[in-house]
Amino acid sequence: MSKSNFERMMELASETFAAHNDPNQLNVDEQVMEQLQRIHPSTISDYDEGDGPVCWVLLIPTTTELMKQFVSGNISETELLNNTPFNNTYQSVYLCSSLVLPEWRRQGIARKVVYSALQNIRKQHPITSLFVWSFSPEGNLFAESIARHEGLPLFKRDKNYADK
Repeated sequence: MSKSNFERMMELASETFAAHNDPNQLNVDEQVMEQLQRIHPSTISDYDEGDGPVCWVLLIPTTTELMKQFVSGNISETELLNNTPFNNTYQSVYLCSSLVLPEWRRQGIARKVVYSALQNIRKQHPITSLFVWSFSPEGNLFAESIARHEGLPLFKRDKNYADK
């Protein structure tokens, strides 16, 4: 029996980020998803062709101060999320993750999902910057493309930063 798209997306997330092996990365579970939804409904977005998700995108709107702390390596992804205040005005968005099943790649799906989510977030928040912690050259190019399209400066965290 073949695996569902959901099961395949979970495996892809585990392979790509190996968050369970890195305490600096956000390990997305039910509690984290609830926390994200309290920040903004568009933090977690997907594209589903009817057989389960083929694309997942995770964005975290936050404050400029927290963005600076994260990009400089002073706080982890978990601390970024936990320190982001609820019911606040956000100026920055963290492009936390974007995953697409292999056979659905190179069709612009992730880009469309991110654009839509950012548009929804920007309806309520004066977003002035985008930031990323890329785990691949493709992820880096994707973030640069999103920032260019949205007219936002892109701030990058070096993958090799050691969190304190």
